[in-house]
Amino acid sequence: MNILKTMLCVCGLGLAAVSCTQENRTNDEPFKYTVDEFADLQILRYRIPGWDSLTVQQKGYIYHLAEAAKSGRDILFSQNFKYNLRIRKILENIIENYKGDKECKEWQDFIVYAKRVFFSNGIHHHYAEDKIIPECTPEYMETLLQAINQGNQAEDILPIMYDPDVYPQRKYTGNELDVIEASAVNFYGPGITKDEVNAFYGKMEEKGGERPLAYGINSRLVKNDGKLSEQVYKIGGRFSNSINAIVLHLEKALELAENERQKDYISKLIEYYRTGSLEMWDEYNISWVQDSESIVDFVNGFIEDYNDPLGRKATWEGIVNFKDIEASRRTETISNNAQWFEDNSPVDDRFKKKEVKGVTAKVITIACLGGDCYPASPIGINLPNSNWIRKEYGSKSVTIANITDAYNKAAEESPNSITNEFSYSDVEKGLIKEYGSITGNLHTDLHECLGHGSGQLLPGVPATALGEYNSTLEEARADLFGLYYIADKKLVELGILPNEEAYKAEYINFIVNGLFTQFVRIELGKTNTEAHMQDRKLIAEWCYENGLKEKTGAEKDVIEKVVKDGKTYFAINDYTALRGLFGKLLAEVQRIKSEGDYKAGKELVEKYAVNIDPVLHKEVKERYASLNLKPYKGFINPTIRPVYDKQGEIKDYEIIYHDDFLEQHMEYGKKYSYESGLTM
Repeated sequence: MNILKTMLCVCGLGLAAVSCTQENRTNDEPFKYTVDEFADLQILRYRIPGWDSLTVQQKGYIYHLAEAAKSGRDILFSQNFKYNLRIRKILENIIENYKGDKECKEWQDFIVYAKRVFFSNGIHHHYAEDKIIPECTPEYMETLLQAINQGNQAEDILPIMYDPDVYPQRKYTGNELDVIEASAVNFYGPGITKDEVNAFYGKMEEKGGERPLAYGINSRLVKNDGKLSEQVYKIGGRFSNSINAIVLHLEKALELAENERQKDYISKLIEYYRTGSLEMWDEYNISWVQDSESIVDFVNGFIEDYNDPLGRKATWEGIVNFKDIEASRRTETISNNAQWFEDNSPVDDRFKKKEVKGVTAKVITIACLGGDCYPASPIGINLPNSNWIRKEYGSKSVTIANITDAYNKAAEESPNSITNEFSYSDVEKGLIKEYGSITGNLHTDLHECLGHGSGQLLPGVPATALGEYNSTLEEARADLFGLYYIADKKLVELGILPNEEAYKAEYINFIVNGLFTQFVRIELGKTNTEAHMQDRKLIAEWCYENGLKEKTGAEKDVIEKVVKDGKTYFAINDYTALRGLFGKLLAEVQRIKSEGDYKAGKELVEKYAVNIDPVLHKEVKERYASLNLKPYKGFINPTIRPVYDKQGEIKDYEIIYHDDFLEQHMEYGKKYSYESGLTM
């Protein structure tokens, strides 16, 4: 991403936009959340409530943090696939300069392909991992290249875009091939195998002791003359131009920080970007996680390892937010009781933390999404990821209120309902309608605030012991923690849930989604590869199997598969027994995590999380299609823009709400493009 020219009027670029703050809109029309739909995607807007309650200094701080969050866009595209930047720039060039017929179907198909690439930050599906094949023909794509004088690129680019056997998956999760060699992700150079990667970093981990560094998180591993070495992401190293732009805005944000703690960790983050030092990354995280007082907060860096088939390399992401003080009372209540939840967990005492430290939780309002959080956004976050920092200094957990609100409001705009189609009974529909929003947010709170922060590794067990299965099992562990405790009467006693029946809404939603509805996101004949989807399937399938009456001796299955009027439903017959199953599986997943039991973890994932029943898969696709709903959702960012007085001084910052997905990405392609389109 590039540095924003603060005097440039976004509207002058042709972006459809409305200039307003959340509280003081310039028109009386209701805010429309859904602004575009194409392929399997629905594009939403999110609002920024509370903006006018911030000081001008806080707004300026957010503005520069937002610019930093947008300045790493090229990094993510390149990390996802080595040809992504080149292809994205070609698509931008065609959209900008093609003068031919823009009414024909093939042009419309081309535009849909371009928008899908922009959404996925590359040519592979953001969730399903498979390559996105353009609907327009290769011959038509070649005419577009020729029209912009880039016909010489057709010979090597078109097979990459169209051939289903060339770089077919961003992240390969099968067993037949080497997961590194078969994955399109750009974390590793050519000719490197899984065993070589594990051996390279295994030597480092042996020396890590009780406080290991996040080896490899901010580098690309390459092989030269048979020797492995790292290309570190830093100023002067890999992605230097983008990182320099990030740092320039972090330096400006430093001048507007709310307090000395913020200044301390921003300074450490800048030093980390300059040096690539993993020691400095830990120092930054230690300082950042101890800041529980600031109103404004952010995430910026190489954070999550979901896209790496070995769970070592991290993609770049950035978000900027500020605290929703009223809503945070719920999460603060949870975090204040973190020790009680840890002590009463159904896991073995050996795997529990004797003293839970520094668990802080809050509800936040997002002001900007960037990198791997844009356009598809998380609804909750728990950081840092380092196990030893979490153990000694604690963690921060957030639930993102305005993103969740946008999802809910967009659903209200639709005449069709997933709940009505897939819920078995009117009782279930009533529970979801009355409590679904409350329990959905609470499950996120428990997942992020306590689930990820719970438990501990046994001495000597490396964080990477579960290898390619780590992400799925870690998400399952956090989900199970939330599912187990959302049914506990403690939450009613704390005033977080209204009664002891409310939790059932989340149980219904989770089981139906895990067993059935989430597979609308996957093409027929494909397997389940994304970590969060695998986590949900693993839990739901395991509980379904282990709750069968043949195993429990009960009169009915805990979860019953019912066919009514030719349609399949999953009904929960015994909520108490289901909670017991959640607790039992939580104990086992925590054991696997704490002991680093790779074999047991692999068996769980491969048995329950990967393969999809083809009959159910076909049915859910057909039923979902009849609803005319899109299975994936993502967002357009508002723009934060300085407002100047007559003397040219900044007097305030305003919010610009856009409603054109394509225009936003074209704008970002101009403003925030620092890396070349060459293969990297």
